[in-house]
Amino acid sequence: MDTENHPLTQFRYTVYQNFNKRADSAMDLLDALCSTPNARSVVELSLSPYFRRDYSALFKVIAESALTDRDLAHLAAPYLPAPQRRPFWLLATDVTPQPRPYSDKLAERGFVYQPTGISGNQPITIGHQYSTVVVLPEKATPTEPAWVIPLSVRRVPLAMDKERLGDAQLQALLADEAMPFHGQLCVSVRDASYSKPACLYAERAHENLVSLTRVRSNRVFYRPYTPPADTPTTPGHPRWYGERFALSEPETWGPPDEQTTSQVHTQRGQHYQVEIQAWHNLLMRGKRQPEVVPMHRQPFTLRRVQLYRADGTPLYRRALWLVLMGARRTEVTPPQAYQAYEQRFDQEHSYRFAKQRLLLDSYQTPDVTHEEHWWRLVHLASVQLWVAREVAERLPRSWERYLPTMRTTAPLTPTLVQRDFGRIIGEFGTPARPAKRRGYSPGRQPGMPGPLRERQPVLKKQTAVTPQS
Repeated sequence: MDTENHPLTQFRYTVYQNFNKRADSAMDLLDALCSTPNARSVVELSLSPYFRRDYSALFKVIAESALTDRDLAHLAAPYLPAPQRRPFWLLATDVTPQPRPYSDKLAERGFVYQPTGISGNQPITIGHQYSTVVVLPEKATPTEPAWVIPLSVRRVPLAMDKERLGDAQLQALLADEAMPFHGQLCVSVRDASYSKPACLYAERAHENLVSLTRVRSNRVFYRPYTPPADTPTTPGHPRWYGERFALSEPETWGPPDEQTTSQVHTQRGQHYQVEIQAWHNLLMRGKRQPEVVPMHRQPFTLRRVQLYRADGTPLYRRALWLVLMGARRTEVTPPQAYQAYEQRFDQEHSYRFAKQRLLLDSYQTPDVTHEEHWWRLVHLASVQLWVAREVAERLPRSWERYLPTMRTTAPLTPTLVQRDFGRIIGEFGTPARPAKRRGYSPGRQPGMPGPLRERQPVLKKQTAVTPQS
């Protein structure tokens, strides 16, 4: 294999040149992170044979990291796979918590959402939230692994809506001419919390962006108002909204404008029939405060997705409602819209992998800035695993060697690539230079106390502000 001209080698040298401070230590930390799936804490990464420094250098790298959102996006841009079968790029936006309930000295902690599996418990924790925008690569088959390519990650301040921050991240990426999807058709897929009028209206500044968002089954929309032919013209405010379209009231739906049926096959070998109904040119109510949101100018397509078993009974108690908004929404077919929303859950799997294998939420620090630096370094490690997937080999455990997934030639999962990354480093090498000891630091003098940090209060969500892109 020609390792000198391989994309992984080019990526690693570009990353190395992008580290402005402590480049050698930063590259070693990145390699240790990508090749140590069983580390229980961040400091334990210093025990990796690929981190050739002392453990104190690890924390200095995190503290002095200058990696920005723009750097992360530009490093990943040359390795984003262009869509082949679908006519659009698929991007996803979501937030995930950083629990820090015992960090009394950490600033800007608040009550944030965290799901819980215990019925009756409040799904909250004390800590921070981070918003991430990723590219979802096109899949040849539904059984391919859940790969995502992160492009932007930011901490959500308590005074800012997470949805508006996600919009600011997405708009910054779409406006960047260095990104390969600049000026091309893009679909942004998100959960129901992003179906706010202000959130959907903010994205209409990009003509090539189509918003695909789930909506709750208790929402009420409207058909455009069409005055009768014999109605005289009268002065006053024009009427925008016509008949109600309540998702919980089937008698208000009327016949769909479009209906398609297809078949889906799950990884467990089950077959279901998918029925997709569509109603075109519906409207939702806008807002007047804190800013004017004229949603009557933004018609959308509403799609209802229902899965049926072989005997004709519904698979789920409630149907899936999707809003498709954008000037080019007609270019996204019903099956493509449903498959795009199904692929949104790959971002949830990526969060689980990053927290379990890449220690995403394990860095304990009283400095908010250092925590943000760590999150960007972990997402950069995710990009490096994506680039290295083509040269990785399967290393199954003894109890995994007979699994069907180990016998096929399907693409490797992030876990398997991380398991083999140590061999990849030995084959491709590293641009980082080995450590050279310059002497022994005397350290803090005996009897000299360190600076005391003040206890920080736990804050509640404040009035939302508009983020700056």
